[in-house]
Amino acid sequence: MQTEKSFKSEIFNIIPLTAREKLFHIKICDAYEREKFTFLPGQFVMLELPGCGEVPISISSSISNKDFIELCIRKVGKVTGLLHRLEPGAIVGIRGPFGTHFPMQKMVGCNILLIAGGLGIVPLRSTIYWANEHRSDYKDITILYGAKEPGQILFDYQFEEWHKIFDLKILTIVQNRAENWEGRVGLITDLFDEVPIDPDNTFAIVCGPPVMFKFVFAHLTNVGISRQRMFLSLERRMHCGMGKCCRCNVGSIFTCLDGPVFDYWTVMNLKEAI
Repeated sequence: MQTEKSFKSEIFNIIPLTAREKLFHIKICDAYEREKFTFLPGQFVMLELPGCGEVPISISSSISNKDFIELCIRKVGKVTGLLHRLEPGAIVGIRGPFGTHFPMQKMVGCNILLIAGGLGIVPLRSTIYWANEHRSDYKDITILYGAKEPGQILFDYQFEEWHKIFDLKILTIVQNRAENWEGRVGLITDLFDEVPIDPDNTFAIVCGPPVMFKFVFAHLTNVGISRQRMFLSLERRMHCGMGKCCRCNVGSIFTCLDGPVFDYWTVMNLKEAI
């Protein structure tokens, strides 16, 4: 895969998820290039809107889906704002895939604990698909997902399917109660009381806002999970995807070139990483 190449691609379906996020179904136009395109959970692409710019977006779909990729995009700036105004049939460019990935092969034979806050469920979604498609390789798979408001929970229409068909345990919680919400209310760390953890047989993957990392990793450390068995994605810091703009620099690393996936041991002492 030549990552410098931009693949002409078509947005053929757009699913509104919340007031700020939409899920884009995008297929590379050339059938041969589409078949050859591969990625691993945790990697990202640069999505180009011709004449306007490009943005790094984590891939949120299954690696086994060769027909198209799914990108969940939050409207936060000029380019993403324009992307939200597109209609099916729009042509965009895709470069990639870029970045490091979650080491799923290392986790074979163990429990997997996925912890996501807010938009952090997006890069973990491809990991969930991977774990499901290799279900016999892993023991217990648990997803802990927190959001500020019930209306900000992403992909909740899939939770029942994941739970029933793939034997996942998924727990959700929101910080602020809302009308008609009968679920848990509190912080994502409150869910740890409901999840027994076997530290010697568990890998953890964490993705979410910076404020969440400190408390989640402190708990995982306290229960005895090795720092080399904890992984996180710093995808929120990426900008150009090529290390040229230097906006993703954290200590001695560039998030887009050296990451976005790191083990906790590598970044725990880097200023502003956690």
